[in-house]
Amino acid sequence: MNALRRHWPRIAITLVPVLLALAHAVGIWHLNALDRLDRLIYDTRLRATMAGTFDPRIVIVDVDDASLARQGQWPWARDKLARLTTELTDRQQAAVVGFDVMFVEPDRSSGLDKLRGIASGPLRDMPALAVEVERLAPVLDNDATFARALEGRRVVLGYYFTRTEKPSAKGELPSAPLLAPDAFPPGRGYATVWNGFGASLPVLAAAAPASGFLNTLQMASDDGVVRSVPLIARYEGDRGRPGYYESLGLSVYRLASGSPPVLPAFVEAGGTSRLHSLIVGGLRVPVDAAARVQVPFRGPGGPDGGSFRYVSATDVLEGRLAAGEFRDRIVLVGATAPGLQDLRATPVSSAFPGVEVHANLVSAMLDRRLLSVPDYAAGYEVLNILAAGLVLALGLTLLPAPRAVLLGIVTIALSAGANAWLYQRHHLVLPLALTLAMAVLAFVFNMGWGYFIESRARRGLERLFGTYVPRQLVDEMLVTPDRYSMRAESKHMTVMFCDMRDFTRISEHMPPAEVQAFLNTLFSRLTNVISAHRGTVDKYMGDCVMAFWGAPIDTPEHATLAVRAALDMAQAVHDINNHRRAEGHPEICVGIGINSGVMSVGDMGSAARRSYTVVGDAVNLAARLEGLSAYYGVEIVASGATRELAPGFIWQELDSVLVKGRAQAVSVLTPLGPCTDALTDAARRQSAQLERWERVLAAYRRQDWAEGRKLLDPLLAEDAKKVLYQLYAQRLASMALRPQDPEWDGATRVETK
Repeated sequence: MNALRRHWPRIAITLVPVLLALAHAVGIWHLNALDRLDRLIYDTRLRATMAGTFDPRIVIVDVDDASLARQGQWPWARDKLARLTTELTDRQQAAVVGFDVMFVEPDRSSGLDKLRGIASGPLRDMPALAVEVERLAPVLDNDATFARALEGRRVVLGYYFTRTEKPSAKGELPSAPLLAPDAFPPGRGYATVWNGFGASLPVLAAAAPASGFLNTLQMASDDGVVRSVPLIARYEGDRGRPGYYESLGLSVYRLASGSPPVLPAFVEAGGTSRLHSLIVGGLRVPVDAAARVQVPFRGPGGPDGGSFRYVSATDVLEGRLAAGEFRDRIVLVGATAPGLQDLRATPVSSAFPGVEVHANLVSAMLDRRLLSVPDYAAGYEVLNILAAGLVLALGLTLLPAPRAVLLGIVTIALSAGANAWLYQRHHLVLPLALTLAMAVLAFVFNMGWGYFIESRARRGLERLFGTYVPRQLVDEMLVTPDRYSMRAESKHMTVMFCDMRDFTRISEHMPPAEVQAFLNTLFSRLTNVISAHRGTVDKYMGDCVMAFWGAPIDTPEHATLAVRAALDMAQAVHDINNHRRAEGHPEICVGIGINSGVMSVGDMGSAARRSYTVVGDAVNLAARLEGLSAYYGVEIVASGATRELAPGFIWQELDSVLVKGRAQAVSVLTPLGPCTDALTDAARRQSAQLERWERVLAAYRRQDWAEGRKLLDPLLAEDAKKVLYQLYAQRLASMALRPQDPEWDGATRVETK
């Protein structure tokens, strides 16, 4: 007891993370980083425990690049899809065929509508023609041909739900929902609510025995990764019967299982009923409060993923398969061709075929191998935090240092091990990130809080400046040291962010020592360039370097120096890529953001950690501009403020953007190089291109879409691969479909930070 009294401050410090973790667990405050960590743990655990086995019961008929090359661009004519359906159901004897495809618009490829228009228009004086056209209509009506192929066959069609302020609906929903609205207790929502849809044509919807929605994400998570999918969704529009409709995966499973009924199961929580699971025949499918089920992925996905058999759609259409190869198999028709944009980010792959998401769900239901997020997950987390926190608070304080370190390691290992055992043995998905973060912080607070404060407090001015500021600037500062201090001040400066794109993906295939050597080499090269142009390196943040000009020594030409440094840094990266290319290594790309303005500079941070840095709205804008470089397909993005202070360069305007948190739009540009008096053919060509580009922007901003596209076409012809030109071509094409907006200011809204 005396030991506890003597060490109560240390115990109290250790309990701070415990209290914060408990407050987070019960919802008093929320930190998104912990959600991201929990998702990372979930993804890692899922990849480590995937079945990795082949499921012969499900076959994916793949609209791949080979199919598009042999059968023509998508969408294919419906008579071709009719042949595909007939081949799969009759000759191949598939048990069920599910289309991860939507048939919202009618097929006009046969020319029937045009023939009818001619017969009733210019040649209406030839009644025999109209008769002949109508005689041929059953043959030429591809939608009717497809509908005949669907009739009497076990086929599931796909559709999607939407939610907008002004509901819109195309096609026709299934004649009756899976569950009526009164199948659920009133007073709360049990699934995502939609008010619009894009469904199959009525003739197709009437012919198909079943349909299911394709929405894989009811609400996009922070990272947009598909970890769970909705089994049911509620429709409340006026173009179909209100109620709860089933997903494509559930519809395929039910049709393959004899169409068993679906019943919701509830648990009582706080006096209200909460959806716990869906009972599909004899199968209980655990779902969350929004009727989502976790997808237990079998493997990495794709034709080479090893989970399911992939067969090219063109092989099926051309009859290259032996009869009966798909006998009693569930066949899902979908696309992996990148151009068809049905690739999803999942925990196991960043480009996972959307059709295989449905296949994994159907496979899991057939195996009765489903993951569950239990309703007691929050209570489990609270108990875990309390137990681990109390053990650490007392043990770390009272035990000698070596044993305290061992206790911390064992506590973390036990928490992670119990979580993994419950996942592997009982398929329970329970939170872990908050417990781990609490344990790590409690250990750090207990063992190192005082040390870090003291070591940080002793750092002197010269050492701080010597770490970040070029040697030649430090030498200048030492001449009159009294003029410089770490005291914060506001100055007009230029700041730069330089970040490597997709470095995480590249580094995953490199050993740690190679990553370290590569980053050291790259940062040394970039830092040398910054120092050569009198810049101050602020910090390194993972694969990003931040620098500024104009402090601690006043530099009137700070913007010009920053732009020169950015151009030289881009050239340095090109030189590095030449060397890497010769060695067979992947190339790297960088994005650089530059902004000039008033910002605060000085020694800033916490009592535990401080640094000589810059902060302010101008700094935040530079970081935002760096993030726009990939969007516009350039290496350097600078603000209009920087351009005004650095007129000695050739600039190309990219856009006018309104970033989140700012009321005024910002002009963004990219420097193409220093101004030169040489009148070479290349210089004349560049000048002409820039002049035409300015006219494109002017037409775009006055909403003259046709003129803008007319001016842009020659630029695309000269440089069809330029991302900037492709971007505006897409914008102009999209804007041309909308009415002009008198309040439009021509600025692009950038919502991400």
